[in-house]
Amino acid sequence: MLKARGMLRVRFSAAAVVERLLPHWLAERAAPFAARLDVLMRTADASGEAGRISLIAFGLRIANALIAFLSQVLLARYMGGFEYGIFVLVWVTVILLGNISCVGLHTSIIRFIPEYRAKQRFEELRGILFASRLFVLLSSTAVAAIGILGIWLFEPLIKSYYVLPFYLGLFCLPMIALGDQLQGIARANAWAWWALTPTYLVRPLLILLFVWILHLTGHNPDAKSAVIAAILATYLTSLAQLAGVAPQADRNMPAARRRYLWRDWMAVSLPIFLVESFFFLLTNADVLMVGWMMQPTDVAVYYATVKTLALVHFVYFAVKAGVAQRYAAYVHSSERSALERFARETVSWTFWPSLAMGLVVLVLGKPILMLFGPGFSEGYPLLFLLVAAVIGRAAVGPAESLLTMSGHENACAAVYAITLGINIGFNFLLIPVLGLWGAALATSIAMAFESTALFLTVWRKLGIAMVVFLPVPSGKEAL
Repeated sequence: MLKARGMLRVRFSAAAVVERLLPHWLAERAAPFAARLDVLMRTADASGEAGRISLIAFGLRIANALIAFLSQVLLARYMGGFEYGIFVLVWVTVILLGNISCVGLHTSIIRFIPEYRAKQRFEELRGILFASRLFVLLSSTAVAAIGILGIWLFEPLIKSYYVLPFYLGLFCLPMIALGDQLQGIARANAWAWWALTPTYLVRPLLILLFVWILHLTGHNPDAKSAVIAAILATYLTSLAQLAGVAPQADRNMPAARRRYLWRDWMAVSLPIFLVESFFFLLTNADVLMVGWMMQPTDVAVYYATVKTLALVHFVYFAVKAGVAQRYAAYVHSSERSALERFARETVSWTFWPSLAMGLVVLVLGKPILMLFGPGFSEGYPLLFLLVAAVIGRAAVGPAESLLTMSGHENACAAVYAITLGINIGFNFLLIPVLGLWGAALATSIAMAFESTALFLTVWRKLGIAMVVFLPVPSGKEAL
Protein backbone atom coordinates (compact mmCIF):
# COMPACT_ATOMS: atom_id res chain seq x y z
CA MET A 1 0.00 0.00 0.00
CA LEU A 2 2.75 2.45 0.93
CA LYS A 3 4.60 1.64 -2.26
CA ALA A 4 1.47 2.22 -4.27
CA ARG A 5 0.92 5.58 -2.58
CA GLY A 6 4.50 6.56 -3.33
CA MET A 7 4.03 5.64 -6.99
CA LEU A 8 0.85 7.67 -7.03
CA ARG A 9 2.67 10.73 -5.70
CA VAL A 10 5.35 10.40 -8.36
CA ARG A 11 2.79 9.86 -11.10
CA PHE A 12 0.98 13.07 -10.18
CA SER A 13 4.01 15.14 -9.30
CA ALA A 14 4.35 18.70 -10.49
CA ALA A 15 7.18 17.72 -12.83
CA ALA A 16 5.02 15.05 -14.46
CA VAL A 17 2.09 17.43 -14.85
CA VAL A 18 4.31 20.08 -16.43
CA GLU A 19 5.81 17.56 -18.85
CA ARG A 20 2.44 16.20 -19.94
CA LEU A 21 0.33 19.33 -20.16
CA LEU A 22 2.65 22.12 -21.33
CA PRO A 23 4.24 22.62 -24.73
CA HIS A 24 7.81 21.34 -24.95
CA TRP A 25 9.45 24.78 -25.02
CA LEU A 26 7.45 25.95 -21.99
CA ALA A 27 7.86 22.65 -20.11
CA GLU A 28 11.66 22.99 -20.32
CA ARG A 29 11.51 26.39 -18.63
CA ALA A 30 8.99 25.29 -16.01
CA ALA A 31 10.71 21.99 -15.16
CA PRO A 32 13.23 23.40 -12.60
CA PHE A 33 10.44 25.12 -10.68
CA ALA A 34 8.26 22.01 -10.76
CA ALA A 35 11.17 19.91 -9.47
CA ARG A 36 11.72 22.32 -6.58
CA LEU A 37 8.00 22.14 -5.77
CA ASP A 38 8.14 18.33 -5.70
CA VAL A 39 11.12 18.42 -3.35
CA LEU A 40 9.33 20.90 -1.10
CA MET A 41 6.17 18.79 -0.91
CA ARG A 42 8.07 15.57 -0.10
CA THR A 43 10.79 16.81 2.23
CA ALA A 44 10.12 15.83 5.85
CA ASP A 45 12.55 18.23 7.55
CA ALA A 46 11.86 21.60 9.18
CA SER A 47 12.29 23.66 6.03
CA GLY A 48 9.99 21.36 4.10
CA GLU A 49 7.28 21.65 6.75
CA ALA A 50 7.54 25.43 6.91
CA GLY A 51 7.62 25.65 3.12
CA ARG A 52 4.50 23.51 2.79
CA ILE A 53 2.68 25.60 5.39
CA SER A 54 3.69 28.79 3.61
CA LEU A 55 2.62 27.29 0.28
CA ILE A 56 -0.77 26.29 1.70
CA ALA A 57 -1.08 29.70 3.34
CA PHE A 58 -0.10 31.36 0.07
CA GLY A 59 -2.78 29.41 -1.80
CA LEU A 60 -5.39 30.21 0.82
CA ARG A 61 -4.41 33.87 0.79
CA ILE A 62 -4.78 33.95 -2.99
CA ALA A 63 -8.25 32.47 -2.64
CA ASN A 64 -8.98 34.92 0.18
CA ALA A 65 -7.73 37.86 -1.83
CA LEU A 66 -10.04 36.91 -4.70
CA ILE A 67 -13.04 36.23 -2.46
CA ALA A 68 -12.48 39.30 -0.27
CA PHE A 69 -11.96 41.44 -3.34
CA LEU A 70 -15.11 40.14 -5.01
CA SER A 71 -17.12 40.63 -1.84
CA GLN A 72 -15.86 44.20 -1.43
CA VAL A 73 -16.66 44.99 -5.06
CA LEU A 74 -20.18 43.66 -4.67
CA LEU A 75 -20.68 45.46 -1.35
CA ALA A 76 -19.45 48.74 -2.85
CA ARG A 77 -21.77 48.41 -5.83
CA TYR A 78 -24.63 47.25 -3.61
CA MET A 79 -24.38 50.09 -1.06
CA GLY A 80 -22.78 52.93 -3.00
CA GLY A 81 -19.66 54.86 -2.05
CA PHE A 82 -21.07 56.72 0.96
CA GLU A 83 -22.61 53.74 2.82
CA TYR A 84 -19.71 51.51 1.82
CA GLY A 85 -17.29 54.03 3.32
CA ILE A 86 -19.20 53.95 6.63
CA PHE A 87 -19.13 50.14 6.72
CA VAL A 88 -15.40 50.09 5.91
CA LEU A 89 -14.48 52.42 8.77
CA VAL A 90 -16.63 50.50 11.27
CA TRP A 91 -15.40 47.07 10.19
CA VAL A 92 -11.72 48.04 10.12
CA THR A 93 -12.06 49.52 13.62
CA VAL A 94 -13.81 46.43 15.00
CA ILE A 95 -11.25 44.02 13.49
CA LEU A 96 -8.46 46.14 14.96
CA LEU A 97 -10.02 46.21 18.44
CA GLY A 98 -10.73 42.48 18.33
CA ASN A 99 -7.10 41.70 17.60
CA ILE A 100 -5.81 44.05 20.28
CA SER A 101 -8.25 42.50 22.80
CA CYS A 102 -6.20 39.28 22.72
CA VAL A 103 -3.44 41.19 24.60
CA GLY A 104 -0.75 39.32 22.64
CA LEU A 105 -1.80 35.81 23.72
CA HIS A 106 -2.86 34.87 20.19
CA THR A 107 0.78 35.31 19.09
CA SER A 108 2.69 34.29 22.22
CA ILE A 109 0.89 30.94 22.19
CA ILE A 110 2.71 30.16 18.94
CA ARG A 111 5.88 30.34 20.98
CA PHE A 112 4.62 28.47 24.08
CA ILE A 113 2.96 25.46 22.43
CA PRO A 114 6.11 24.19 20.63
CA GLU A 115 8.16 24.85 23.78
CA TYR A 116 5.80 22.93 26.07
CA ARG A 117 5.48 20.04 23.63
CA ALA A 118 9.25 19.79 23.17
CA LYS A 119 9.80 19.75 26.94
CA GLN A 120 6.73 17.56 27.59
CA ARG A 121 5.26 20.12 29.97
CA PHE A 122 1.69 18.96 29.43
CA GLU A 123 0.24 20.60 32.54
CA GLU A 124 1.29 24.02 31.30
CA LEU A 125 0.16 23.14 27.77
CA ARG A 126 -3.31 22.20 28.94
CA GLY A 127 -3.39 25.33 31.07
CA ILE A 128 -2.56 27.78 28.33
CA LEU A 129 -4.90 26.15 25.79
CA PHE A 130 -7.88 26.53 28.15
CA ALA A 131 -6.98 29.83 29.83
CA SER A 132 -6.10 31.69 26.63
CA ARG A 133 -9.50 31.03 25.08
CA LEU A 134 -11.36 32.11 28.19
CA PHE A 135 -9.15 35.16 28.68
CA VAL A 136 -9.69 36.60 25.19
CA LEU A 137 -13.45 36.20 25.53
CA LEU A 138 -13.46 38.14 28.80
CA SER A 139 -11.00 40.82 27.68
CA SER A 140 -12.77 41.44 24.37
CA THR A 141 -16.13 41.66 26.13
CA ALA A 142 -14.65 44.28 28.44
CA VAL A 143 -13.28 46.25 25.48
CA ALA A 144 -16.68 46.07 23.76
CA ALA A 145 -18.40 47.38 26.92
CA ILE A 146 -15.91 50.25 27.16
CA GLY A 147 -16.47 51.04 23.49
CA ILE A 148 -20.24 51.13 23.88
CA LEU A 149 -19.89 53.40 26.91
CA GLY A 150 -17.52 55.66 24.97
CA ILE A 151 -19.96 56.01 22.07
CA TRP A 152 -22.76 56.87 24.50
CA LEU A 153 -20.66 59.50 26.30
CA PHE A 154 -19.20 61.13 23.17
CA GLU A 155 -22.12 60.67 20.80
CA PRO A 156 -22.53 64.45 20.23
CA LEU A 157 -18.96 64.53 18.84
CA ILE A 158 -19.48 61.57 16.46
CA LYS A 159 -21.03 62.01 13.03
CA SER A 160 -24.57 60.71 13.26
CA TYR A 161 -24.29 58.20 10.43
CA TYR A 162 -21.50 56.35 12.30
CA VAL A 163 -23.25 55.91 15.69
CA LEU A 164 -25.58 52.93 15.12
CA PRO A 165 -23.14 50.98 12.90
CA PHE A 166 -20.46 51.32 15.59
CA TYR A 167 -22.87 50.16 18.31
CA LEU A 168 -23.70 47.09 16.21
CA GLY A 169 -20.10 46.38 15.25
CA LEU A 170 -18.91 46.17 18.84
CA PHE A 171 -21.05 43.06 19.36
CA CYS A 172 -18.59 41.25 17.07
CA LEU A 173 -15.58 41.81 19.33
CA PRO A 174 -15.71 38.61 21.45
CA MET A 175 -15.98 36.36 18.40
CA ILE A 176 -13.31 38.22 16.46
CA ALA A 177 -10.91 37.90 19.40
CA LEU A 178 -11.76 34.21 19.87
CA GLY A 179 -11.14 33.59 16.17
CA ASP A 180 -7.73 35.27 16.38
CA GLN A 181 -6.80 33.15 19.42
CA LEU A 182 -7.89 29.93 17.69
CA GLN A 183 -5.88 30.97 14.66
CA GLY A 184 -2.80 31.28 16.88
CA ILE A 185 -3.38 27.79 18.32
CA ALA A 186 -3.77 26.36 14.82
CA ARG A 187 -0.61 28.11 13.60
CA ALA A 188 1.37 26.79 16.57
CA ASN A 189 0.34 23.27 15.56
CA ALA A 190 0.99 23.88 11.82
CA TRP A 191 -2.71 23.45 10.94
CA ALA A 192 -2.70 25.91 8.06
CA TRP A 193 -6.24 25.04 6.97
CA TRP A 194 -7.85 25.76 10.36
CA ALA A 195 -5.62 28.80 10.87
CA LEU A 196 -6.60 30.59 7.67
CA THR A 197 -9.78 29.17 6.15
CA PRO A 198 -12.37 30.41 8.70
CA THR A 199 -11.23 34.04 8.75
CA TYR A 200 -9.98 34.44 5.20
CA LEU A 201 -12.41 32.30 3.21
CA VAL A 202 -15.56 31.40 5.13
CA ARG A 203 -16.27 34.71 6.87
CA PRO A 204 -16.17 36.98 3.78
CA LEU A 205 -18.33 34.51 1.85
CA LEU A 206 -20.87 34.42 4.68
CA ILE A 207 -20.92 38.23 4.91
CA LEU A 208 -21.71 38.40 1.21
CA LEU A 209 -24.37 35.70 1.54
CA PHE A 210 -26.08 37.38 4.49
CA VAL A 211 -26.05 40.79 2.80
CA TRP A 212 -27.80 39.18 -0.15
CA ILE A 213 -30.35 37.52 2.16
CA LEU A 214 -31.01 40.83 3.94
CA HIS A 215 -31.52 42.42 0.54
CA LEU A 216 -34.06 39.74 -0.39
CA THR A 217 -35.95 40.35 2.87
CA GLY A 218 -36.37 44.04 2.07
CA HIS A 219 -33.60 45.70 4.09
CA ASN A 220 -32.07 48.86 2.70
CA PRO A 221 -28.63 48.59 1.07
CA ASP A 222 -26.84 50.52 3.80
CA ALA A 223 -23.97 50.20 6.26
CA LYS A 224 -26.21 48.95 9.08
CA SER A 225 -27.40 45.92 7.12
CA ALA A 226 -23.80 45.13 6.11
CA VAL A 227 -22.67 45.29 9.77
CA ILE A 228 -25.53 42.98 10.78
CA ALA A 229 -24.42 40.53 8.11
CA ALA A 230 -20.85 40.74 9.42
CA ILE A 231 -22.04 39.99 12.98
CA LEU A 232 -23.88 36.85 11.87
CA ALA A 233 -20.95 35.67 9.74
CA THR A 234 -18.42 36.28 12.50
CA TYR A 235 -20.33 34.37 15.17
CA LEU A 236 -20.93 31.36 12.92
CA THR A 237 -17.33 31.28 11.71
CA SER A 238 -15.69 31.59 15.13
CA LEU A 239 -17.95 28.99 16.76
CA ALA A 240 -17.27 26.53 13.93
CA GLN A 241 -13.54 27.20 14.27
CA LEU A 242 -13.78 26.54 18.02
CA ALA A 243 -15.50 23.22 17.36
CA GLY A 244 -12.74 22.25 14.93
CA VAL A 245 -9.59 23.48 16.68
CA ALA A 246 -10.27 22.89 20.39
CA PRO A 247 -10.72 19.08 20.22
CA GLN A 248 -7.62 18.68 18.05
CA ALA A 249 -5.51 20.82 20.38
CA ASP A 250 -6.52 18.76 23.41
CA ARG A 251 -6.04 15.44 21.65
CA ASN A 252 -2.94 13.21 21.92
CA MET A 253 -1.91 14.58 25.31
CA PRO A 254 -1.63 12.50 28.47
CA ALA A 255 -4.10 13.28 31.22
CA ALA A 256 -2.77 16.07 33.42
CA ARG A 257 -4.03 18.85 35.64
CA ARG A 258 -4.00 22.31 34.14
CA ARG A 259 -1.23 24.59 35.38
CA TYR A 260 -1.51 28.33 34.91
CA LEU A 261 1.67 30.39 34.60
CA TRP A 262 0.07 33.79 34.14
CA ARG A 263 3.20 35.71 35.10
CA ASP A 264 5.30 33.90 32.48
CA TRP A 265 2.61 34.18 29.83
CA MET A 266 2.01 37.86 30.40
CA ALA A 267 5.74 38.61 30.53
CA VAL A 268 5.93 37.42 26.93
CA SER A 269 2.46 38.45 25.78
CA LEU A 270 2.49 42.09 26.89
CA PRO A 271 5.48 43.12 24.74
CA ILE A 272 3.90 41.18 21.87
CA PHE A 273 0.65 43.01 22.61
CA LEU A 274 2.49 46.28 22.10
CA VAL A 275 4.06 44.99 18.87
CA GLU A 276 0.73 43.70 17.52
CA SER A 277 -1.13 46.83 18.59
CA PHE A 278 1.40 49.11 16.95
CA PHE A 279 1.49 46.89 13.87
CA PHE A 280 -2.27 46.81 13.35
CA LEU A 281 -2.62 50.49 14.10
CA LEU A 282 0.17 51.11 11.64
CA THR A 283 -1.46 48.91 9.00
CA ASN A 284 -4.82 50.66 9.36
CA ALA A 285 -3.80 54.14 10.47
CA ASP A 286 -4.20 55.63 7.01
CA VAL A 287 -7.75 54.29 6.60
CA LEU A 288 -8.72 55.43 10.11
CA MET A 289 -7.20 58.89 9.60
CA VAL A 290 -8.94 59.30 6.24
CA GLY A 291 -12.21 58.31 7.95
CA TRP A 292 -11.64 60.85 10.71
CA MET A 293 -10.56 63.75 8.49
CA MET A 294 -12.45 63.12 5.23
CA GLN A 295 -15.85 61.97 3.99
CA PRO A 296 -17.09 58.33 3.76
CA THR A 297 -16.82 58.47 -0.04
CA ASP A 298 -13.09 59.25 0.33
CA VAL A 299 -12.77 56.33 2.76
CA ALA A 300 -14.41 54.10 0.16
CA VAL A 301 -11.99 55.11 -2.61
CA TYR A 302 -8.93 54.79 -0.39
CA TYR A 303 -10.01 51.45 1.05
CA ALA A 304 -10.71 50.05 -2.43
CA THR A 305 -7.17 51.06 -3.38
CA VAL A 306 -5.78 49.40 -0.27
CA LYS A 307 -7.78 46.21 -0.99
CA THR A 308 -6.27 46.14 -4.47
CA LEU A 309 -2.85 46.60 -2.87
CA ALA A 310 -3.62 43.61 -0.63
CA LEU A 311 -3.02 41.38 -3.65
CA VAL A 312 0.66 42.26 -3.14
CA HIS A 313 0.67 42.39 0.65
CA PHE A 314 -0.86 38.95 1.18
CA VAL A 315 2.43 37.31 0.14
CA TYR A 316 4.06 38.65 3.29
CA PHE A 317 1.20 37.44 5.49
CA ALA A 318 1.27 33.98 3.88
CA VAL A 319 4.98 33.55 4.58
CA LYS A 320 4.60 34.94 8.10
CA ALA A 321 1.84 32.40 8.82
CA GLY A 322 4.13 29.53 7.87
CA VAL A 323 7.41 30.50 9.53
CA ALA A 324 6.63 31.89 12.99
CA GLN A 325 6.41 28.50 14.69
CA ARG A 326 9.57 27.34 12.88
CA TYR A 327 11.48 30.40 14.11
CA ALA A 328 10.39 29.48 17.66
CA ALA A 329 11.48 25.86 17.22
CA TYR A 330 14.97 26.87 16.00
CA VAL A 331 15.38 29.36 18.82
CA HIS A 332 14.49 26.79 21.48
CA SER A 333 16.72 24.14 19.88
CA SER A 334 19.68 26.60 19.76
CA GLU A 335 20.40 25.79 16.10
CA ARG A 336 22.07 29.12 15.39
CA SER A 337 23.34 28.55 11.86
CA ALA A 338 20.14 26.79 10.83
CA LEU A 339 18.10 29.71 12.16
CA GLU A 340 20.19 32.18 10.18
CA ARG A 341 19.91 30.22 6.97
CA PHE A 342 16.18 29.68 7.34
CA ALA A 343 15.54 33.35 8.20
CA ARG A 344 17.40 34.46 5.09
CA GLU A 345 15.45 32.00 2.95
CA THR A 346 12.16 33.44 4.17
CA VAL A 347 13.21 36.85 2.85
CA SER A 348 13.36 35.43 -0.69
CA TRP A 349 10.03 33.71 -0.16
CA THR A 350 8.56 37.13 0.65
CA PHE A 351 10.30 39.48 -1.78
CA TRP A 352 10.16 37.84 -5.21
CA PRO A 353 6.46 36.88 -5.20
CA SER A 354 5.66 40.37 -3.84
CA LEU A 355 7.58 41.94 -6.71
CA ALA A 356 5.75 39.82 -9.27
CA MET A 357 2.35 40.56 -7.76
CA GLY A 358 3.22 44.25 -7.56
CA LEU A 359 3.83 44.41 -11.30
CA VAL A 360 0.55 42.63 -11.97
CA VAL A 361 -1.35 45.09 -9.75
CA LEU A 362 0.20 48.10 -11.48
CA VAL A 363 -0.79 46.75 -14.90
CA LEU A 364 -4.34 45.80 -13.92
CA GLY A 365 -4.97 48.29 -11.11
CA LYS A 366 -7.17 50.76 -12.98
CA PRO A 367 -9.65 48.26 -14.44
CA ILE A 368 -9.72 46.51 -11.07
CA LEU A 369 -10.70 49.71 -9.27
CA MET A 370 -13.33 50.49 -11.92
CA LEU A 371 -15.13 47.32 -10.83
CA PHE A 372 -16.01 48.98 -7.51
CA GLY A 373 -18.12 51.58 -9.27
CA PRO A 374 -17.94 55.16 -10.57
CA GLY A 375 -15.19 57.30 -9.06
CA PHE A 376 -13.14 54.50 -7.53
CA SER A 377 -10.50 54.63 -10.28
CA GLU A 378 -9.32 57.92 -8.74
CA GLY A 379 -7.24 55.76 -6.40
CA TYR A 380 -5.20 54.19 -9.22
CA PRO A 381 -2.29 56.69 -9.20
CA LEU A 382 -1.83 56.02 -5.48
CA LEU A 383 -1.00 52.40 -6.26
CA PHE A 384 2.41 53.28 -7.75
CA LEU A 385 3.56 54.82 -4.49
CA LEU A 386 1.97 52.18 -2.25
CA VAL A 387 3.20 49.18 -4.28
CA ALA A 388 6.77 50.50 -4.12
CA ALA A 389 6.44 50.82 -0.33
CA VAL A 390 5.08 47.28 0.08
CA ILE A 391 7.85 45.78 -2.07
CA GLY A 392 10.42 47.69 -0.02
CA ARG A 393 8.86 46.23 3.13
CA ALA A 394 8.99 42.72 1.61
CA ALA A 395 12.75 43.12 1.10
CA VAL A 396 13.37 42.37 4.80
CA GLY A 397 10.87 39.52 5.07
CA PRO A 398 8.98 38.65 8.29
CA ALA A 399 11.70 40.24 10.45
CA GLU A 400 9.31 41.18 13.25
CA SER A 401 8.26 37.53 13.63
CA LEU A 402 11.91 36.55 14.07
CA LEU A 403 12.36 39.21 16.74
CA THR A 404 9.18 38.21 18.55
CA MET A 405 9.90 34.47 18.49
CA SER A 406 13.51 34.99 19.64
CA GLY A 407 12.63 36.98 22.76
CA HIS A 408 13.22 40.51 21.43
CA GLU A 409 9.61 41.67 21.71
CA ASN A 410 10.55 44.93 23.40
CA ALA A 411 12.89 45.99 20.59
CA CYS A 412 10.25 45.12 18.01
CA ALA A 413 7.62 47.07 19.94
CA ALA A 414 9.90 50.10 20.02
CA VAL A 415 10.32 49.95 16.23
CA TYR A 416 6.58 49.83 15.69
CA ALA A 417 5.87 52.54 18.25
CA ILE A 418 8.18 54.95 16.44
CA THR A 419 6.85 53.88 13.04
CA LEU A 420 3.26 54.41 14.19
CA GLY A 421 4.14 57.86 15.48
CA ILE A 422 5.71 58.73 12.12
CA ASN A 423 2.67 57.42 10.26
CA ILE A 424 0.09 59.27 12.35
CA GLY A 425 2.16 62.45 12.38
CA PHE A 426 2.57 62.56 8.61
CA ASN A 427 -1.09 61.61 8.06
CA PHE A 428 -2.14 64.45 10.33
CA LEU A 429 0.10 66.91 8.46
CA LEU A 430 -0.39 65.73 4.89
CA ILE A 431 -4.07 64.69 4.57
CA PRO A 432 -5.43 68.26 5.03
CA VAL A 433 -3.02 69.48 2.34
CA LEU A 434 -2.84 66.56 -0.14
CA GLY A 435 -5.97 64.54 0.61
CA LEU A 436 -5.65 60.86 -0.29
CA TRP A 437 -2.15 61.47 -1.66
CA GLY A 438 -1.20 62.66 1.81
CA ALA A 439 -2.39 59.39 3.36
CA ALA A 440 -0.51 57.32 0.77
CA LEU A 441 2.68 59.37 1.18
CA ALA A 442 2.53 59.16 4.98
CA THR A 443 2.08 55.38 4.82
CA SER A 444 4.99 54.99 2.38
CA ILE A 445 7.35 57.06 4.53
CA ALA A 446 6.40 55.02 7.59
CA MET A 447 6.93 51.71 5.78
CA ALA A 448 10.36 52.79 4.55
CA PHE A 449 11.37 53.62 8.11
CA GLU A 450 9.87 50.34 9.39
CA SER A 451 11.84 48.23 6.89
CA THR A 452 15.12 49.95 7.69
CA ALA A 453 14.59 49.83 11.45
CA LEU A 454 13.62 46.12 11.45
CA PHE A 455 16.67 45.20 9.37
CA LEU A 456 19.00 47.09 11.71
CA THR A 457 17.34 45.67 14.82
CA VAL A 458 17.61 42.05 13.64
CA TRP A 459 21.24 42.64 12.70
CA ARG A 460 22.06 44.23 16.05
CA LYS A 461 20.18 41.70 18.21
CA LEU A 462 20.78 38.46 16.29
CA GLY A 463 23.57 39.18 13.82
CA ILE A 464 21.36 38.06 10.91
CA ALA A 465 21.19 40.19 7.77
CA MET A 466 17.56 39.82 6.78
CA VAL A 467 17.55 41.59 3.44
CA VAL A 468 17.10 40.42 -0.11
CA PHE A 469 19.97 40.16 -2.65
CA LEU A 470 22.53 39.02 -0.07
CA PRO A 471 23.46 35.32 -0.56
CA VAL A 472 22.00 32.80 1.87
CA PRO A 473 24.84 31.54 4.10
CA SER A 474 25.84 27.92 3.63
CA GLY A 475 25.99 25.61 6.60
CA LYS A 476 26.13 22.00 7.60
CA GLU A 477 22.52 22.00 8.75
CA ALA A 478 20.43 21.00 5.80
CA LEU A 479 17.06 22.72 5.88
